[in-house]
Amino acid sequence: MTTKLAVPSVALSIAPSIAPIMASAPTAATAATLDHAGIAQRIPHSGSMCLLHSLLDWSTEHVLCHATSHADPANPLRSASGLLAPCAIEYAAQAMALHGALLAPTGAAPTPGYLASVRAVQFAVATLHDLPGPLAVRAQRLAGDGRQILYQFTVRDGAGQAVADGRATVVLNTPIVPIPAAPPGSAP
Repeated sequence: MTTKLAVPSVALSIAPSIAPIMASAPTAATAATLDHAGIAQRIPHSGSMCLLHSLLDWSTEHVLCHATSHADPANPLRSASGLLAPCAIEYAAQAMALHGALLAPTGAAPTPGYLASVRAVQFAVATLHDLPGPLAVRAQRLAGDGRQILYQFTVRDGAGQAVADGRATVVLNTPIVPIPAAPPGSAP
């Protein structure tokens, strides 16, 4: 029997997930599949921080990717306890970013977006690093407009067993304005 851990319906502040999700103009948006290098060209993560290994399938409504980086001891999200289950949210966020990039018109300027919240997240495991086979990461667009997109996401292990699922809101075209530093000598 699988024990499910639930995250309350609140906005989470997960450092890797607050990086901009940018829809970069794809060079071959009609490509049926992409490898790690092709994905890294389309999302704002590169090197080992690009967690997705390959694009398997996509349409205007969904994206399906494989990831093998969960088993890598050098995974940048890994802690002394291993790769904890909430990191599955970052895998899903990168799939959402890739989906946006694939939908962008060729030659279009990047559309910045940010993972604003996740809701109804359930984890069926405590860690990801010991899961069999590649992770299947799927993001399904439920609704959206020019300002925000709502996705349902699922992550499954190589045996097809549920790892994580939930909903995520991506806010588009919202620049982050830096907060000015307090003048010296002022109270916090």
